[in-house]
Amino acid sequence: MKRALSRRHFLGTAAAAASLMGASAVRAAPPEASLRPMLRGEDFFKRAVRSAKDIVGEARLTDKVSFVVADLNSGMTLESADAVTSRPPASVTKAITALYALDALGPDHRFETRLLATGGVLDGEILGDLVLVGGSDPTLDTDTLATMAANLKAAGIIGVRGDFKVYEASLPVLDRIDPEQPDQVGYNPGVSGLALNYNRVHFEWKRANGKYSITMEGRTERYRPAVRMAAMQVRDRSSPVYTYENRSGRDAWTVARGALGGSGARWLPVRKPGLYAGEVFESLAGSNGIRLGAPKMISDLPVGEVLVDNQSEDLRSILRDMLKWSTNLTAEMMGLAATAARGKPADSLKASAQEMNDWAQSSLGMQSAALVDHSGLGDDSRLTASDMVIALLKVHAEGMRDILKPIVMRDDSRRVIKDHPIKVDAKTGTLNFVSSLAGYLTGPDGTEMAFAIFAADEGIRATLTRAEREGPPGGVSWNRRAKRMQQQLLERWGVLYGA
Repeated sequence: MKRALSRRHFLGTAAAAASLMGASAVRAAPPEASLRPMLRGEDFFKRAVRSAKDIVGEARLTDKVSFVVADLNSGMTLESADAVTSRPPASVTKAITALYALDALGPDHRFETRLLATGGVLDGEILGDLVLVGGSDPTLDTDTLATMAANLKAAGIIGVRGDFKVYEASLPVLDRIDPEQPDQVGYNPGVSGLALNYNRVHFEWKRANGKYSITMEGRTERYRPAVRMAAMQVRDRSSPVYTYENRSGRDAWTVARGALGGSGARWLPVRKPGLYAGEVFESLAGSNGIRLGAPKMISDLPVGEVLVDNQSEDLRSILRDMLKWSTNLTAEMMGLAATAARGKPADSLKASAQEMNDWAQSSLGMQSAALVDHSGLGDDSRLTASDMVIALLKVHAEGMRDILKPIVMRDDSRRVIKDHPIKVDAKTGTLNFVSSLAGYLTGPDGTEMAFAIFAADEGIRATLTRAEREGPPGGVSWNRRAKRMQQQLLERWGVLYGA
């Protein structure tokens, strides 16, 4: 049943006849209370609000939950449970990555993707090579490459005598973020200094007369260039649904015929980002009358004349979108770029994450950050709720809340409650049997708090096979219970400390 909550009505409907949690379970500031009995008023509701212990118990997540909530102005801890227990933070990691990137690069930093000519230009012809140079822009897409191809034509270029080359080594070149994930999940692509369409290729199939037609494209709404570097074959089998192989420097996929049905589409991860971007640009340049050969990958950046330069949005805008959509590739590229900007380039995500851990300790006051990547996808990353709140308290005056995602409050039927008196801006995190939430909470009276809630069942996670990770049994219901628990804790804190 949908509830439209005023401040007073919220205090009533959020309350339940449960006592406040005992000191052995959580540490809490004393609730406001009169020395004489009160039959009505806000203290009555504060006394009646459900305990955190009951909320966690109802979710059936007991002993698997850590949380801290603190007053934003004083920094005083209001309530906590297992605050220094390290748990997988999932995508809450991206909030730390955002702070790391802002510190190293600055909020106004823009990433450049360039077209560079070697050997000079004569009568519109490049005498040497044309080089597509990746500059660590995670937002580059096919539409942008199309604009760059049109700008190359507008610059008077009609041909290239040499080769078409691609440089992606401004960041480490990695074939995937986390090797433990299933091959086919689009959120686990390759990483390099050149990304396109978040390093995903659009796989589409249609059946006619018992046969399937397949396309693999660097698709956007405006363009559908086909690529050769990723190929799909339909096989007569029931499982596995997908297989992947690096075959002759290309992404070779197979799919089980029985899993396809009539028609459909999905995004698959790209393991060779530079080659992918190069083939798409080759096609787009051809559409502008500039014929290029097949792209050749290079590891050293040559000297040449910049003919076209595309700049990304400013870093702060990129990070706001990253935190909203939780894009793993953006997080990894931003973390690697920040590490390189600090003069300590790393050759792996783990090495770069360790630099971020060290920075978090020295700059944010975190005591035990142990992250293995910048997105939170890796199984071995650990944070404590205490450390996360320490970081949020440290940076709140620097506008961190402005780039976090507003979190809507919902009723028991998961419908959005409009004009809810509690306002939350936070970063969510979700993995199989992991659910986290950390950010800022404003109570009905304007009291501001920082909080972190980490829930994880590492026992169940340890039993999952690699194939089960895309959709394990029981994962959806576990996550639903965890999210309901998070909202109930937020409502509790809003009543006790912000009403």
